[in-house]
Amino acid sequence: MRIGELARRTGVSERSLRYYEQQGLLGSERTPGGHRGYPERAVDRVIRIQELFAAGLCSQKIAQLLPCIRDHDGGPAVTATPWLVQELRAERERINRTIANLRRSQGTLDEVIDAASRP
Repeated sequence: MRIGELARRTGVSERSLRYYEQQGLLGSERTPGGHRGYPERAVDRVIRIQELFAAGLCSQKIAQLLPCIRDHDGGPAVTATPWLVQELRAERERINRTIANLRRSQGTLDEVIDAASRP
C-alpha cells in the first residue's frame, strides 16, 4: 500500500510516517517510480508505534523495543529477552514517577485555587 493509504488507515499523518521511517521504526520498499510501498502488516506496526509514543516512550527507546514485540497483539515476540521486560518495567516506573509528580502539582494547584476562592 502507498503512504497515503497507510496514513488514512492508521490516522497518522504522512509526515509522521516518514519520520517513523527516518527513525528506523517503520520500513518500506520503493517502487520503480520512487513511491513508498508498505506491506499490510505496517498498519499494526504504526498502531503499535503510536501506542508506545502515547505511553511516553521516545523514538530511540521504541526502536530498541520494537524488534521484541509482535505487532498484531503487542505481546512479546519469540525473540523477546529478559532485557525487554527490564526495559518495560523501567519505563513503567518512569511513568509512575511522572504521575506522582503531576498529582503533587495538582494538589498544590487545588490548594491555591481554594485559598484564592475564599472571600
